[in-house]
Amino acid sequence: MKIKQLNKAKIPIVKIDKKLERFRGKVLFPEKLEKANEILSRVGLPTIALK
Repeated sequence: MKIKQLNKAKIPIVKIDKKLERFRGKVLFPEKLEKANEILSRVGLPTIALK
């Protein structure tokens, strides 16, 4: 693609850094994850109201 075509495109072009793969499968914030799971166990997932 040429630059003019890229500028007119409605779809953003994103390049993902391969160095981020080292974080796959790791929990970065275990305290927050534990708190979120506790809240979800008490409250539950929200339901979608259909009309």
